[in-house]
Amino acid sequence: MAVDKIRCAWVSSDSLYIDYHDLEWGKPVHDDRLLFEMINLEGAQAGLSWITVLKKRARYKEVFDNFEAEKIIHYDQAKIDQLLQDPGIIRNKLKVNGVVTNAKVFLSIQKEYGSFDKYIWQFVNGETIQNKWKHVSEVPAKTEISDLMSKDLKKKGFKFVGSTICYAFMQACGMVNDHTTDCYCH
Repeated sequence: MAVDKIRCAWVSSDSLYIDYHDLEWGKPVHDDRLLFEMINLEGAQAGLSWITVLKKRARYKEVFDNFEAEKIIHYDQAKIDQLLQDPGIIRNKLKVNGVVTNAKVFLSIQKEYGSFDKYIWQFVNGETIQNKWKHVSEVPAKTEISDLMSKDLKKKGFKFVGSTICYAFMQACGMVNDHTTDCYCH
């Protein structure tokens, strides 16, 4: 973690945030398990700040079996009730149940397309969209592509995948490069 580098204006001085920005955000992700993790974490963020989710990420991975969809689809009501009592995650009933629903849909998409990666990256034709924003104020909250992604994911049965969540997911997983031009990661 290099403190003296110029970063995107949204990055705080929190080392967790700096590491996330420097090592993950905007780097292309093609691993299905990590894509599943990120889309669910982005959904968990709805109505909250990303730093809240980042601080709870390790616990999420622990209690959600490292976001292994094949395990999550077998969660019963007792497991869900246990998750809803865990202060280490965001204890929203709809969001917790959404992860279980999303696991089923995720596996269905994998079966249909061969991988979730192949499915999700089709929205950007398999290549990162290279934006050249000078100021964080220029970065959109959603785009036509995130609108299409959201609509298709919802049609397939995914939960917590509105267009803004989908765009944040695209940013996080490197489908778009939204590092501002003054940021050393651009």
